[in-house]
Amino acid sequence: MNEYTEAGRPPDTASDSGNTQRSKGLAKGRLGLLASVVLGISTIAPVYTLTGALGPTVREVGAHLPAVFIVGFLPMLLVALGYRELNSAEPDSGTSFTWSARAFGPMIGWIGGWGLVVATTIVLSNLAGVAVDFFYLFLAQITGNQELAALADNLLVNVSTCCVFIALAVWICCRGMATTMTVQYGLVALQLLVLIGFAFAAFGETTAPPPLAFDLAWFNPFGVESFSAFAAGLSLSIFIFWGWDVCLTVSEESVGSEEVPGKAATWTVLLILGLYLLTAIATLQFAGISDQGLGLGNPRIQENVFAHLAGPVMGPLAILMSIAVLASTAASLQSTFVSPARTLLAMGYYGAVPQRFAKVCPRSQTPRYATICAGIAAAVFYVTMRTLSENVLADTITALGMMICFYYSLTAFACVWYFRHSLFDSVRHFFMRGVCPLVGGVILSVIFVRTAIDSASPDFGSGSHVAGLGLVFVIAAIISALGIVLMMLSRLRAPAYFLGATLRQQATIPLQE
Repeated sequence: MNEYTEAGRPPDTASDSGNTQRSKGLAKGRLGLLASVVLGISTIAPVYTLTGALGPTVREVGAHLPAVFIVGFLPMLLVALGYRELNSAEPDSGTSFTWSARAFGPMIGWIGGWGLVVATTIVLSNLAGVAVDFFYLFLAQITGNQELAALADNLLVNVSTCCVFIALAVWICCRGMATTMTVQYGLVALQLLVLIGFAFAAFGETTAPPPLAFDLAWFNPFGVESFSAFAAGLSLSIFIFWGWDVCLTVSEESVGSEEVPGKAATWTVLLILGLYLLTAIATLQFAGISDQGLGLGNPRIQENVFAHLAGPVMGPLAILMSIAVLASTAASLQSTFVSPARTLLAMGYYGAVPQRFAKVCPRSQTPRYATICAGIAAAVFYVTMRTLSENVLADTITALGMMICFYYSLTAFACVWYFRHSLFDSVRHFFMRGVCPLVGGVILSVIFVRTAIDSASPDFGSGSHVAGLGLVFVIAAIISALGIVLMMLSRLRAPAYFLGATLRQQATIPLQE
């Protein structure tokens, strides 16, 4: 008997909500509300994102850090509400890919899926890179041998360790969702406890006068000097909220697939906002925004905020922050594989990519082939970017913000169009299916366009450029062009999906015309 079964073959049915659909072979009923929220927080990786994003965001918007976090949260919440509505109508692991395809047609859906897969691949590579840095820093701290920390700067050691971390994450994911969540509970609890402890310790550090006194003006987004600076800061803010949609990606594996994933996504975004505001206010008060000393405006501090501030804030317990960042990156590295693997599974299921991506291991009920391919792609991307230049790797993060804005806004607009015939059935439908996702999509679209225009400048990001064009713009353009080329090749190889045949065949509700 073949070790693998292909999703939808044989045509098993699942009726978690009354809608009959052919099963993709994923484990059903494995995740409740708490597990889904934990998975969402793990993918966002608050400790990892903050240590890398606090400094650059302050560089753009100064002390208005809380304001930018709140404004960045708003489109995330509005889009999450749109995701919730789409999921209630059709729970599908393909999320952006499937819903965009049903609303706007196969080609737009394919590009939406490409945007999600590329974004997660970039994040995976950077997560692994950060894990390497903190792994050797942790070893140096517990042994007292500072030479061990310098091993992260050795190219061969760095990329080799990174590939090992990626392989371990893939292995855990391939063992099944139960193993994944067992690891996640411990890692997420650890990083949240340490981050909250850091915030309260920072509040408790009293110096006279404080580097920066608390000011309600921090919450005023109109205090930012320019719209370009605000858009750049907002793009970074969008990045630190990214990852909540994994709650919807595992909808087919959740208890109550129509309701629980949407609730989990909403709760995840709200909890993360509270955590970010607490940490931002505490860090601003403790460090200030000076470009000297421990100030968040200091370029040296901006590279890795917690690595430099943990000692002054937490004293002998600073090693806990290194452990927390390592736990955060390890947890997110593992959980982030869920999204690209299940998106590729859905794309294979509907025939948008080769059918082998739709294979699911019957023992673990996970898309092993898609997961392994995502791991290989992340490893290749990291090794290539790290070998070229550290600046290239840093600029991919900014390009990632553009990809996130693209596929989130696309899905938000898909929600409005998908439900266009029922928008006026009730007040709830009008706001939840129309106004909220539309406003969220427009905000993200504006950020995308503004960042795309600004990134063309050779001074944008790290300052690296190619033929006078900013490296961030070049990276985004290459990613987009590659996606279009691959889509055209897929259309030649498998025309059925692009003709809408497979979408209609597997539809749980009528395909939008």
